[in-house]
Amino acid sequence: MNAETTTQKRTRADSIGRTRYLVQIGMLAGIAVVLMLFDIPLPFAPSFYQIDLSELPVLIGAFAMGPMAGVLIELIKVLLNLVINGTDTAFVGEFANFLIGCALIVPAALVYQRKKTRKSAVIGMTLGTIVMAAVGGVINAYVLLPAYSAAFGIPVDGLIEMGAAVNRAITSLPTFCLFAVVPFNLVKGVVVSVITLLLYKHISRILKGEHMR
Repeated sequence: MNAETTTQKRTRADSIGRTRYLVQIGMLAGIAVVLMLFDIPLPFAPSFYQIDLSELPVLIGAFAMGPMAGVLIELIKVLLNLVINGTDTAFVGEFANFLIGCALIVPAALVYQRKKTRKSAVIGMTLGTIVMAAVGGVINAYVLLPAYSAAFGIPVDGLIEMGAAVNRAITSLPTFCLFAVVPFNLVKGVVVSVITLLLYKHISRILKGEHMR
C-alpha cells in the first residue's frame, strides 16, 4: 500500500509538473506576442527595422526551464503572431524571426544551464547576442530582404536606397547588413539582456523558485 501510494504521489507530481511547464510556456509566449506590438525605431536603420522586446520572456523562460523550453516559447510566439496578424512574406519572415530569436536564446541558455550564476548568464547572453547578429545578417542578406523585395514588389536596390536615406554608409546589400542589420540585432540583444538581468531573479521565483546567485 505504501509503495502504491508513493507511486501515485509521484505520478500526480509529474502530471502537475508537466501541466505547469506547459502553462508557463503558453503564458510566456502570450506575453511575447503582446510585446511584439510595441516597436521602437532606430536612427541608423530603415523604418521597417524596429526593435521589440518579444525575446525577453523567451529568454527568461529558457533560463528558468532550459533551452528547449525557450525554443518552444519562440515557436509558439511566432505561430500566435502569424494567426493574429497573418504574413506578408509567404511565411519567410516568420521563419527568419524564429531562427534569429533562437540564435540569441539557445546559446545563452546552454551556457547558463552549465552553471547558473550571474556571470554565466552575462557570458551566455553576450555569446547569444553575437550569434544573433551574425545569423541575422546572413539571413537578411540571403533570405529576408529578397523575400521582402518579392512580397512588396520593391527591388532590393530600392530597399538599399531606403537604408542609404538614413545611413550614408549603406551603399550595397553587404553594407546594408553590416551597418543596419548587424547593429540592429546587437542593440536588441543588449537591451533584452540587460532587462533580463534586472528581472530574471524575481520572475524565476514565480516560474521555478530558482534564481541567479
